[in-house]
Amino acid sequence: MFTRIGAAALKKDLHNTIVMCENLGNPQNKFKTIHVAGTNGKGSTSHMLAAILQKAGYKTGLYTSPHLKDFRERIRINGEMISESFVTSFTAKEQELIESISPSFFEVTVAMAFDYFAAEKVDVAIIEVGLGGRLDSTNIITPELSVITNISFDHTHLLGNTLQEIAMEKAGIIKPGVPVVIGERQEETAEVFIEKAVLVSSPLVFANTVLKATAIHHEGRSLIASVNEGEVCLFKDLKLDLSGTYQLKNMLTVIASVKKLNQIGYQIPDEAVYSALANTVKITGLQGRWQILAENPLIICDTGHNLAGIQEVLKNINATPHHQLHMVIGMLKDKDITSVLELLPATAKYYFCQPELERAMSANELFERAAVFNLSGQVYDSVKSALNSAKNNAQTDDLIFIGGSTFVVAEVL
Repeated sequence: MFTRIGAAALKKDLHNTIVMCENLGNPQNKFKTIHVAGTNGKGSTSHMLAAILQKAGYKTGLYTSPHLKDFRERIRINGEMISESFVTSFTAKEQELIESISPSFFEVTVAMAFDYFAAEKVDVAIIEVGLGGRLDSTNIITPELSVITNISFDHTHLLGNTLQEIAMEKAGIIKPGVPVVIGERQEETAEVFIEKAVLVSSPLVFANTVLKATAIHHEGRSLIASVNEGEVCLFKDLKLDLSGTYQLKNMLTVIASVKKLNQIGYQIPDEAVYSALANTVKITGLQGRWQILAENPLIICDTGHNLAGIQEVLKNINATPHHQLHMVIGMLKDKDITSVLELLPATAKYYFCQPELERAMSANELFERAAVFNLSGQVYDSVKSALNSAKNNAQTDDLIFIGGSTFVVAEVL
């Protein structure tokens, strides 16, 4: 399993997924799909889109990864997780094929999701790419819309060492004639997407070149922003319950996607957008995105873990009033740890820990590598003990942040 051991678990082609889905009667062709890729933001974007389509009256499937608490989080319809009975019956039914072709955990899960959405006759399903795009197991669908949120450095040992190489992998989800929404126009990657879209005659739009967020502020735990297209205000004072400021980028990607969906025949009223974005967490069950766990002291967790993700996390920490910052942090061995440690504030108190999986860097090694950047703190034998210590040390006006890895957040939740 990739989650546990990393790259060694990957199957770098679509063969097994194709075989499994052919055995199931190609369920992925029995419902409409929207395909979402990107380095950061694809999970939030997928959940926002699913919430909007559900509020617009569509029976909406949602496939995402990884899960935080329960495997069934990965496969939902109208916010409800797949039933345990479907998971167990599918696994039993497909056991012989699974044993004969030895698919990865992810390949089996993708086939299960497609089979479930077909069986339940969803109107449309939002399908989040697992890793990359071109060779990702989800890339056997022909969607109604392809969405790519942004490109930054992550999984470079698998996807490439330059932003252009990574973009080429993500651009692999662009299909002939299928419209494409790119969240951010980035100088290093724009031509990669434009060339691929021209090659396959796919209409392409960069969300942040046609839309702009304005009047941005917080009200309580909500992020408020208006969306303009040129001089025209499309949405005034949208309220987002996903309150991290990085969600503004995802919001523009989502609004551009909604505009495109309405152009190709969907009927998504403005009220559905307002209602869904104000209640995405409640509607979809999304967790771990600038999530407030407690107050006095304020405790917040976030799954951002690569360089770009940590940069956004730090912007939000800096914008959050607090006296002393306490950081409960653990990381994985196959991440760009040095670049992340370089960014972290030396004024914080650190609680070094490791999540319970083989890919985790030991808390002792993380402590030693952090010391090079004058980051000081203590080593703990578990995420739980690290958090308990932070709680014991923090004053009511302090901020405790939990992150560095999706799996640290998962254990806390």
